[in-house]
Amino acid sequence: MSRVAYVNGSYSPHGEAVVHIEDRGFQFADGVYEVWAVFDGRLADFDGHMTRLHRSLNELRIDIPMSVAALTQVLRETIRRNRVRNGLVYLQITRGTSRRDHPFPHADTPPSVIVTAKSVNLSRGEAQALKGVAVLTQPDIRWGRCDIKTVGLLPNVLAKQAAREAGAYEAWLVDDMGLVTEGTSTNAWIVDEHGKLRTRDTQASILKGCTRTSLMALIAEHGVELDERAFSVDEAKRAREAFFTAAGAFVTPAISIDGARIGDGKPGPITTRLRALYLEQARRDAI
Repeated sequence: MSRVAYVNGSYSPHGEAVVHIEDRGFQFADGVYEVWAVFDGRLADFDGHMTRLHRSLNELRIDIPMSVAALTQVLRETIRRNRVRNGLVYLQITRGTSRRDHPFPHADTPPSVIVTAKSVNLSRGEAQALKGVAVLTQPDIRWGRCDIKTVGLLPNVLAKQAAREAGAYEAWLVDDMGLVTEGTSTNAWIVDEHGKLRTRDTQASILKGCTRTSLMALIAEHGVELDERAFSVDEAKRAREAFFTAAGAFVTPAISIDGARIGDGKPGPITTRLRALYLEQARRDAI
């Protein structure tokens, strides 16, 4: 079956869907995006992603293009037309199309709205989670507003490519103090050498991941002690467990960092438990 995309009010075959050459997302990366996991045709962590979308738009002063109800209908219709039972739906909103110039275009320029959806083989992710994956560290060379989920992802792309060329699944970005900020498309976590569960505070200009937020609520509910505090690469390599979270990765164990084995080189019990708890809740609460 051919895929279908939504672009600015119309559904088109995926291979024929286009935006204008002077769309500001293409010219300036002047836009934001969100990605929802889809379980049984339903959207996971719906409210968290929608809230973050509106925050990102407000921070960049991009007009909200339609109501939550209307946008939800577009997301669901794109999922339906692509017959996605389990997978991902991607939304991108840019400042719209205008003659190329750095200042904002005229206030009546409508934002561009693009939605695509694709199926994902969940069993492949489960197989990776059972084995664990490798992580490579890379310098964090991104701009200072990583709390906004913009489409300007070139530094992330370069770091992810370096990871793949090194045989790793993900790259963890490291600031000038040697502290891990986050992954290229994930939030980073460890169970440190003292058994403390840790992840970096989002006040430090990193993305407030929706999977991260949902997992933190589960952690509190199940009485697991959490320390929102940055950790160094050396601390991560000495950790008992390491993992990362994201809409597509859920909770994925990292069993090595820069070739250094984490713990016993297998997914740890806390990571495994948190993945199971998150997936159970995400499937149950998806709308």
